[in-house]
Amino acid sequence: MLTLAGVNHSAFTAALSQNPSMPSHSGRMSLREPDPAPRPARSAATTGTPRKWRSLSWLCTPASDPTAPILEPAASTATTQAGGTPLADVLGSPAATAVLTEDDLVQPTPRPAFLAAVPVSWRPKRAWLNLVPSPRSTPFTFGYLVLLLGTSLLIRFGSSKLTGKLLAVSSTDAHNMARHPLTALLTSAFWIADGGWLPYAVIFAIAVAPFERRFGGLRTALVFFSGHVLATIATELPVMALIHTDVLPHSAGRWLDIGVSYGFLTTAGVLVALLRGRARIAGIVALELFVIGVYVTDDPASLASVVTVLGHACAAHFGLLVWGPRLRSVPRIAR
Repeated sequence: MLTLAGVNHSAFTAALSQNPSMPSHSGRMSLREPDPAPRPARSAATTGTPRKWRSLSWLCTPASDPTAPILEPAASTATTQAGGTPLADVLGSPAATAVLTEDDLVQPTPRPAFLAAVPVSWRPKRAWLNLVPSPRSTPFTFGYLVLLLGTSLLIRFGSSKLTGKLLAVSSTDAHNMARHPLTALLTSAFWIADGGWLPYAVIFAIAVAPFERRFGGLRTALVFFSGHVLATIATELPVMALIHTDVLPHSAGRWLDIGVSYGFLTTAGVLVALLRGRARIAGIVALELFVIGVYVTDDPASLASVVTVLGHACAAHFGLLVWGPRLRSVPRIAR
C-alpha cells in the first residue's frame, strides 16, 4: 500500500473520490486547484457603452416609469422620428438609441442684422472697449460723466433763468468765495461752461479712468477734488486780495468760474509722474502744451484767462510733484 508522508490520508481519499481522473507524472500525484468561478454576464443595458457615458444614462429614462431600461441594447433597432436626431450621434455611444427632436436641441443665437451689415474691420476691438469708462471697472469716472451729462442737458434745454441762478451760486468767483466758499467749491465742479460734454468724456477716459483702474474710486475722488479745491483757492485768494486793495474793480469778483479742468489735470499730472524714462519727459511736455494751448485758444488778454491758466498750471503741477511721488509706491488694486 502506497503511503504519502505529511499528507492526511482521509483528506487525500476525499479529494481522489471527487476527481478520480487526476493526472500522474513519474508516479507522483498532484492536486489541481479548481477553475475560478465564471464572471457574471454583462447586462444588455451596459454592453458596449463606454464608462464615461454611463453617468448620462438618466437622460434616456422617463421620469414617470422608474422601472424602464436606461438604454436599449445596441443590436435592437430604434425607430427614428421624422426630423429627430439619434442620441448616439450626440453622445458618441453606439448603444444610445433614444431620439431627440429639433425642439430639444439648443439652437445657436442668431447675430443681429445690424452687426452682420458692419464689416469686421470696422467693429471695435475688445482692448479698445476696455478703455471706455463703465460702472463696474471705473464707477467714479462713469458716475461723474453721467452727472456732467445731466447738468449739460440742463444748461442746453433748461430755462435760462433757472440755469443762470444755479451757475451764479456755483461759481467760485471772489464774491461767492467770500460768502459761501464750501457751496461754491463743491458745486462748481459739476458744471461745464460751454456745455460740450463729449470732449470732456474723451478727456476723462484718458486722464481719469486709467487713474481709477490703478488706485480705485476713493483715492481717485480724493486726488480729483483736492486738486480742484487747491487750484481754486490758490487763484481766487490773490484776486480777492487785489479787489480788497482796490487794485482790481469789484466787477472782477463776479465772473463765471466753473468747470472740472482742475480736477482732471491733477489726475493727469499723477499719471505722468508714474511714467519712466523718456515716456515721463514726453508726458510732461504734452501736459505743459495742453495748459498753454487752452490759454492761447481762449482770450489771453482777459483777466479770467490769466486766472484760469494759473489754476491749470497749479493743478497739473500739484499732481505731478506732490501726489505723484506719494502714489508711486502704492500697489495696484486687485481686480
